[in-house]
Amino acid sequence: MGSFRAISGVRSSGGARTVDDMAARRDTASGDDATADHGDDAPANGDLVDWDLAVSTAKRLMRPGPDVGPDRAAAAVDELHRAASQAEEHVRGFTQLRAESATAPVLVIDRGGWVQANADGLREVLRPLITKLRAKRGDPGRAATAIGSRVTGLEAGGLLAYLSNKVLGQFDPFFNGDRGATAHGGRLLLVAPNIVHVEQELGVDPSDFRLWVCLHEETHRVQFTAVPWLRPHLLGEMSGLLESADLDPQRLAGMVREGIDRVGKMVRGKEASLLDVLQTPEQKVVVERLTALMSLLEGHADVVMDGVGPDVVPSVESIRHKFTVRRAGAGPLDQLVRRLLGFEAKLRQYRDGAVFVRGVTAKVGIEGFNAVWTGPDTLPSKDEIADPGAWVARVHG
Repeated sequence: MGSFRAISGVRSSGGARTVDDMAARRDTASGDDATADHGDDAPANGDLVDWDLAVSTAKRLMRPGPDVGPDRAAAAVDELHRAASQAEEHVRGFTQLRAESATAPVLVIDRGGWVQANADGLREVLRPLITKLRAKRGDPGRAATAIGSRVTGLEAGGLLAYLSNKVLGQFDPFFNGDRGATAHGGRLLLVAPNIVHVEQELGVDPSDFRLWVCLHEETHRVQFTAVPWLRPHLLGEMSGLLESADLDPQRLAGMVREGIDRVGKMVRGKEASLLDVLQTPEQKVVVERLTALMSLLEGHADVVMDGVGPDVVPSVESIRHKFTVRRAGAGPLDQLVRRLLGFEAKLRQYRDGAVFVRGVTAKVGIEGFNAVWTGPDTLPSKDEIADPGAWVARVHG
C-alpha cells in the first residue's frame, strides 16, 4: 500500500488508485513526516512494546482505503489542506481564541501514517512506565525483553489496525516539532482515506463534509495553540497517570480477574469498560480529571463545528443527522469492541461536553465561557461537566 501524505498529489510509481496511494513532498521535506522510520530502537532500549513490529503488523492487517482514481485522490488531498486553512479562520472567529497561525503543522496522511504517528506518540507516553518498571524489577535481560516486547507489539499492532480505519482526524499533542521550530508543539492529522470513505458511505457533499470535519479538528489545534499551558498540563496528567501505576504482581492478578468478569458483563451488553478495571484508586482520580478535560475539549469542538457550520457548510444539518445515525449504527461485534476499549465513554464525552459548553455560554456568553482557559484551576471537574451552573458559580461567583 502506498502512502497518502499532504499536498500536491504526486503519484507513486505504478499509478495511484486508492486514496492511500497518493504521495506528497511538502510534509516530508519539512521534517514533519508522520511515517518516519525509527529503526530497531524499541527492543534495543528495553521497551515493553516492539513498536516497529506493532507498526508493520498494523499495516499488514489494516483495510485498504477507498478505491478512487489518482486525480480524485490528489484533489481530496489538496481540498483537505484548503479546508483546514479555511476552518482555522472560522474557528478563531467563533471561539474568540487568539491562536498564532501555523504553529502546529497540518498533515494529510493515510492509514499507515496515522499508525506510525500514534505508535511514536505511545512510545513517548509509556517511557515513564518503563522507567518505573526497570527501577522496580531491574533489567529482565535482552532475550526476555525481546520476547515480551514482540508479543505486546503484535497486540498493539492489532489494536492500531482496528483503529486506523475509524479516525477521521486527530490533534497529536505528543509531537514536539522540529526541535523548537514550533512554539507550542503538537500537529493536526487528517486521515484522508477515512474521510473519503465516510463521505461516500453517508452520501453527503464531499466539500461540505471535509470542511465540517476540519472545523472540529481545527478547534483542537486552536485550543492547544491559543492556550500555551494546555499541552504541558495534558502531558503532565498523562505522565502522572502512568507513574501511579501499581506494578505489584498480586494487585495486577486481581485486576486481571476483575477484567475477566467485566468482559463477561460487556458480552451480555451491560455498561462497562475494560479500561476501568486497569486503574488503581490513585489512577482513577487522575482519570476523572482527564475525563473532564477531554469532555471539555471534545464538546467544545462539537459545538464549534455545528455553530460555525450553517454559515459555511450549507448541508451541515443533513451531515450531522447522518453522522449521528452512523455513530449509533455499529454492528454487535463492533459495539462489543467499542465497549471493551471504552469508545462508548468517548461518545459520552462529546455529548456531555457539548451540553456543558452550551450551558455555560447560555449563562455567561462565549467570553465568560473562555474563562475556562485561564489555567488548570478553572477547568471543570467531572461533576461540573454534568452541572454547568456549578462551574459558573465557582468561576464567576
